[in-house]
Amino acid sequence: MSVPEMDEATRIALEAAAFRRLVAHLRERSDVQNIDLMNLAGFCRNCLSRWYREAAAEQGIALTDPDAREIVYGMPYKQWQAQFQREATAAQKAAFAATPKEGH
Repeated sequence: MSVPEMDEATRIALEAAAFRRLVAHLRERSDVQNIDLMNLAGFCRNCLSRWYREAAAEQGIALTDPDAREIVYGMPYKQWQAQFQREATAAQKAAFAATPKEGH
């Protein structure tokens, strides 16, 4: 199967739509902890917000970590932590320790 050809603007629009859907999904799934995402996928909401901040910087846009996190979390990070974050279990911590951390 070949990927259809598309112009750059269309590709960027599709990538942006996929990003928005990912962020919306992560906001809806507040039951999924960041450590679970890290253990299974090698990235979490904080990584995604850092990538967002780095992309902004590449465009000359100054964005703080707290601002980028609020864009991803849909609320201030401290509020999300208080409302949704649970203490990691021993098993989660052990899996995290065994997970490669390159590139996240």
